[in-house]
Amino acid sequence: MEKKVSLNVLGTTLADCSHDPKTGFYRSGCCETGPDDLGVHTVCAVMTEEFLAFSQSRGNDLSTPRPEFGFPGLQEGDRWCLCAARWREAWEADCAPRVVLEATHEKTLNIVPFDALKAHAVERFH
Repeated sequence: MEKKVSLNVLGTTLADCSHDPKTGFYRSGCCETGPDDLGVHTVCAVMTEEFLAFSQSRGNDLSTPRPEFGFPGLQEGDRWCLCAARWREAWEADCAPRVVLEATHEKTLNIVPFDALKAHAVERFH
């Protein structure tokens, strides 16, 4: 049986987000999702100090390493597959990190408006 190709928010093949640190719900380096990904970790975001502080204030500390879970802790500039709802919450609080559209899964569009993603794109979409 062939693996279904995942698409990004642009309608093209989903690109990898990050292999260093290794990201994604499945730790594949890609923001792919499936039925067991209840948090919908589909937004490939570039971390900022502002967003990391925001996430920590919401109870999700992404900065502190957790070696017992194989988590290195994130720093400004790292790419990471974020929960779409958390990205939207940060967007509504005016502190959303930049987004790599080519590496952001199309399922994100069920939670976040495309125009919001486009306005935060790492490279402006034309």
